[in-house]
Amino acid sequence: MAGRAPDPAVLIAGAGPTGLTLALWLTKLGIRPRIIDKNAEPAPYSRALGVQARTLEFYRQLGDLADELVAKGVKVAGINLWTRGRRAARVPFENVGEGLSPYPFVLTFAQDKHERLLIDRLADLGVTVERSTELVRFEQSASSVRAELRRDDGSQQRCEVAYLAGCDGAHSTVREALGIGFGGGTYSHLFYVADVDATGPAVDRDIHVDLDQSDLLAIFPMTGKNRVRLVGTIPDDAVEDESAFGFADVSRRPIELMKLDVIRVNWFSTYRVHHRIADRFHDGRAFLLGDAAHVHSPVGAQGMNTGIGDAVNLAWKLADVLNDRANADLLDTYALERMAFARRLVATTDRAFTIASKPGPIAQRVRTIIVPRLLPLLFHFRSLRRYLFRTVSQIEIRYPKSPLSAGKAGSVRGGDRLPWVRTESDGDNFAALRTLTWQVHVYGEPASGLADACAGIGIALTVFAWKSEMKKAGVRRGAIYLVRPDGYVALADHDGDPARLRGYCAQHRVTSAA
Repeated sequence: MAGRAPDPAVLIAGAGPTGLTLALWLTKLGIRPRIIDKNAEPAPYSRALGVQARTLEFYRQLGDLADELVAKGVKVAGINLWTRGRRAARVPFENVGEGLSPYPFVLTFAQDKHERLLIDRLADLGVTVERSTELVRFEQSASSVRAELRRDDGSQQRCEVAYLAGCDGAHSTVREALGIGFGGGTYSHLFYVADVDATGPAVDRDIHVDLDQSDLLAIFPMTGKNRVRLVGTIPDDAVEDESAFGFADVSRRPIELMKLDVIRVNWFSTYRVHHRIADRFHDGRAFLLGDAAHVHSPVGAQGMNTGIGDAVNLAWKLADVLNDRANADLLDTYALERMAFARRLVATTDRAFTIASKPGPIAQRVRTIIVPRLLPLLFHFRSLRRYLFRTVSQIEIRYPKSPLSAGKAGSVRGGDRLPWVRTESDGDNFAALRTLTWQVHVYGEPASGLADACAGIGIALTVFAWKSEMKKAGVRRGAIYLVRPDGYVALADHDGDPARLRGYCAQHRVTSAA
C-alpha cells in the first residue's frame, strides 16, 4: 500500500503569477506547497503584460521555462512618442541590454497566458491549484499555522502548515488578518485597458504612446496578428457610472490621432490605480508577497515582475529553513531585502506617473516638446541606455544592507546580482545557477586550499577559465563569489581567501542541498 503523502509545509493563498512562482520554486527545491485560490478558474483576461529580464533569468534557473515564454511572447522593437497626430520620436529597444543579460530585450506576454504556463509546469510536478477554495481565517503558534479554508459549496476544512504565504492581492485576507497597515493612496484617474484587434501604423512590434493631453493612451504589441493592448486614462467628468462604462465611451481623440482602426474589442475593463506598501512583509510564520505587499502605477511594467522577485527571494529561504540548512532568522531577511526595493519602486513609479499624467499647459509642453526631443538624444549615450535597461529590467536590484551581504571583489559587492558573463568558447556562467543551491564561483585560478574548503563545507565550486569578458563584467580574477540560490552574491572576497569563505558559511550555516 502506498504511504500517505506528507502534509504540505507551506500554504500559498492566491494563484496569480506570484503564488504560482513561489509554488514552482518550492517544489523544485523539494518543499511540498499547497496552493489555493478563491476563483473557480484562472482569470480569462490580463492586466500585466511586460516580462522583465530578471524574471526570465529566474525562470531559466528552472529549465526551459524562460525559452518557452520568450517563444510565445513579443520582443518589443522600440517605443514611439506621438504628438499632434504624428510620430514625434522613436527610441529603438532591440537588444538594448546586450551583454548585460541573456535576455537583453523588452518582452510582452499576456498575464493570463503566463499564468497558464506556470500552472502547466506545476501540474507536471504533481502540484494542482485548489480552485474555489478561500482562506477564511488562521492562527499562528510557535511551530505552525492553523488555517481554516472554505470551498464554494460552503464546506470548511482545517489545514496545518509550517508557513503561510499571502499572495492574495491588494485586498489580502492574510494582510488584513494580521492587522498590517497598507499606507498610500489612489490616483484620481480612472484607467481603462482593452485587448483589441486593430490596424494602422501603430500596430507593429513597437510600443506607441500619445503625449498630447492628460487623457493618455499607450498601445502595446501582443501575441497574435493585429492584436494590441490599449491602456488609457479617462477624464473624471466623462464618467457617470463606472460599472456601465464601455469601450464606446472612451475618448476618440488619441485613437483617431494615432490612426488606429479598432476592428474588434476582445476584452475591456476599467480600474483605479493605487500606490501603497504594507507596513510589514513578515509576521511570525506568515508572509506577504506581490500585490498583498505593494501596489503602484503601471509605469515601467514592474508590478508582476516585482511579485515574482518576492516569490523567488522567499522560496529558497523557506526551503533552507525547512530542510534544516539555516536558522529561522534567515526568514527575517526576506522583508528586509524586499521592502527596501518596494519602497523605492513605489516612490519612483509614483513620480513618473504624476509627471506623465499631470494636466496644465506647462506639463503638456514638457510632454509634447521637450520629452520627444530629449529622449532620443539621451538614448545615443550607451551608458544611459544600459542604466535604463538595468533599472527597468530589474537586474539592478541589489541588497547591500542585508545581513547576508558581505565584501567586494572587482566592481561586485555582496548583495549584487551575479553579473552575467558569456564567452564564445565556454557559454555563460548562469548555467550553473540551475542547481538552485549555494555555490562558489571563481573566475580564473582559485587560491590554494579553496577546493578543500568547499568540499568541507559541502558546497559546489565552479571555476571558469579567465577571459577578457569577465573583467568587462566587473568580476576580479581569482576572487571568491559565494552565490545564493537566487543568483545574488552573498560574499565577494577579492583575495579568494578560503578562511573568509569558511567563516561566512559557519556564521550563516551555508551548505548546499544534500
